[in-house]
Amino acid sequence: MKVIISACLLGVHCRYDGGHSRNETALQHQKTYQLIPVCPEEAGGLPTPRPPAEIVGGDGTDVLDGKAKVMTADGVDVTEAYLRGARHALAVAQSHDATQVILKARSPSCGCGNIYDGTFSGTLTSGDGVTAALLKRHGITVTSM
Repeated sequence: MKVIISACLLGVHCRYDGGHSRNETALQHQKTYQLIPVCPEEAGGLPTPRPPAEIVGGDGTDVLDGKAKVMTADGVDVTEAYLRGARHALAVAQSHDATQVILKARSPSCGCGNIYDGTFSGTLTSGDGVTAALLKRHGITVTSM
């Protein structure tokens, strides 16, 4: 079975700070599944490293519906890049008939269940990132690590 996974969880240096979020549990999934790495933020055209960003005014569902924005800590609107990256991740999942996705927790693109609240204070709030919300909207099972 093919599973889409956040590239940073496999050790790819694509996080906003140029680092990775290598996760041994995620790596263990390679024994059972064919993992297909994706970084929605890079796929959306953002560089690595890049300024940190958070969803302001809601969560990923609100971004998809045009009710919230993704903003960098220095006030730049990067919503369109996050939407492009989410659409790319969806296209990859659909092209591989993937029905499961493992994404990086708390990310404004990949977070599932909890994301940062848009104040850049480290405070978490309930909600999904833009990519997680789009994938869920299309019936794909999303989990996070």
